[in-house]
Amino acid sequence: MSSREIYDAKNGIAIRKSYGFRDPVVKNVVDKFVDRSDVGFAKYEQTLDDERRLRMKGLQKYLNDIQEELMDAVLYIQAARDELQDLSEEALIDKIKYDEEEI
Repeated sequence: MSSREIYDAKNGIAIRKSYGFRDPVVKNVVDKFVDRSDVGFAKYEQTLDDERRLRMKGLQKYLNDIQEELMDAVLYIQAARDELQDLSEEALIDKIKYDEEEI
């Protein structure tokens, strides 16, 4: 039984609403949200809603968490840009080598 099923059983949730998606991109994102929620629940044994309702974390902590996540996102963006730059440079070097071999 998954952590989500255990949580549902404890909280009297018999049926979860199922959605049809016309856009597979949206479905993929929703699936990732559900997976991330499951990982968080398995790790902390509570939902974000539990944390909020039980006042386990205040507004300042939520804002701090948001800021830290966004700072991480900026770092990931920079790393991805650096990776693209490296790939472009490698492709250019490969093209030059190929062109030289043809001569």
